[in-house]
Amino acid sequence: MSTFKALLATQPDGKFVASFQQIDRSMLPSGEVLVRVVYSSLNYKDGLAVTGKPGVIRTYPVVPGVDFAGTVEESTSPHFNRGDEVVVTGCGTSEVLWGGYAQYARLDAEFIVPLPNGITLKQSMGIGTAGFTAMQSVMALEEHGLKPGGREVLVTGAAGGVGSVALAILGKLGYKAIASTGRSELSEYLMHLGASGIIDRATLTTASKRPLEAERWAAAIDNVGGDTLANLLKGVALGGSVASCGLAGGAALNTTVFPFILRGVNLLGIDSSRVPNARRREIWTRLVRDLSMDLLDGMIDVQPLSRIFELGEQILAGKIRGRTVIDVGD
Repeated sequence: MSTFKALLATQPDGKFVASFQQIDRSMLPSGEVLVRVVYSSLNYKDGLAVTGKPGVIRTYPVVPGVDFAGTVEESTSPHFNRGDEVVVTGCGTSEVLWGGYAQYARLDAEFIVPLPNGITLKQSMGIGTAGFTAMQSVMALEEHGLKPGGREVLVTGAAGGVGSVALAILGKLGYKAIASTGRSELSEYLMHLGASGIIDRATLTTASKRPLEAERWAAAIDNVGGDTLANLLKGVALGGSVASCGLAGGAALNTTVFPFILRGVNLLGIDSSRVPNARRREIWTRLVRDLSMDLLDGMIDVQPLSRIFELGEQILAGKIRGRTVIDVGD
């Protein structure tokens, strides 16, 4: 088709506007690979982008949608051929590159990964940037000495996309994962994913005047930030690490140096956007190996692209459970 449906974000007179449009393929930015998009996904950054919040979109016009999966339709790259099934997760998409909330996308090959054997296009978007970030966080913790059989591993924002996938991975690998959540009604869901215990998020957001707490956590995966991150750092055990991968609870970090200079705690920044292609493939290989596809299927809720504005508001309000896959063709 020469024209296709896309969610296009523009900024006329400095005011954010996003609407569904039929646009011509010639409007797509240049790139080596043209992909017919089948599915996208919903991440926290997508919620920010489609609702016009600052901090994500940096160039206009742009098609939002951090992730997409589909089939190669045209390629000038030797690495991809027509008919190949491929996956793209946040690599500047929805920021400076056009993303997945459209029936077609065009990118250079360096940002694209072949769909790994053993998963479907839908499952790849059930993983998406959130699941990719969760696996990237686990790998970073492992590279800093984390092994199963030790103290507990804390996962904050556990009912969200990153948290849900992180729990499933940690549980399969044999870690004692503790889920922090403000939604007690989801405790059974979190235990099913792999959590060995639940704590209320209020215990981590309540300020403590002590510079350090009793050593409890071997490590943590934190996608909340703010007071939650500041407080959990106080309870990380000697030589432990925290993978910081989100800011749902705020970007400011009010802490002391004591966890770092008295316990040798490592604060690991997780940037899932600027990951080299070879490392992306390593992360996807681990996801296929270490994430139960049955558990993943249970997390997935497929929704039409037409609901993206409503869904964007919901994820920002913390009302999304697990992973939302966006059917771009619906």
